[in-house]
Amino acid sequence: MGCRIPLAAGAWLDHEPSWLEAREADELLRALREELSWEQRAIVLFGREVLQPRLIAWAGDLGYRYSGQTLEPRAFTPALAEIRERVRLLTGTPFNHVLANRYRDGRDAIGLHADDEPELGRDPVVATVSLGGTRRFVLKPRRKTMPGGARFDLAHGSLVVMGGTCQRHFVHGVPRQLDVTDERISLTFRRLLRAPG
Repeated sequence: MGCRIPLAAGAWLDHEPSWLEAREADELLRALREELSWEQRAIVLFGREVLQPRLIAWAGDLGYRYSGQTLEPRAFTPALAEIRERVRLLTGTPFNHVLANRYRDGRDAIGLHADDEPELGRDPVVATVSLGGTRRFVLKPRRKTMPGGARFDLAHGSLVVMGGTCQRHFVHGVPRQLDVTDERISLTFRRLLRAPG
């Protein structure tokens, strides 16, 4: 793995800026555009329903619930199955779900959040592959008194792995960048311990 960033309270983050070669990343991006069924869903934020500011697709052995919606089980496409296996070999984590986010340009974003749903267990390992346009990644401690955090660009073919107590003590997101015109697709791999209750 590339650069490990130790964080406070037992949390850590690995960042590999060039995990996939450019040709591999290009081929995977093309396959995902063709293989996946992209949709824009409504989520509940602060008690009201809003459209997510991005498109999503997914695959997983179990349903996954977040922000007031449940994604039903869906088979892995060939491209998703192949990249999941490569991420598994690197991390040693048997991921069984992937959420794909398609940011059409810099107006699409994802706010600060933690992957802390009960189905993921206490301290999940979460891995994200980035494809397409470069976007800023932000990681901040949940408590202002806690040190640490990170901010860096996610390039085409990069990989980020968050582990240890990261989801307990930190939030992360991809903010709007109005100067970005390129599309980005991210693949976030998780291991669900059970179906949502």
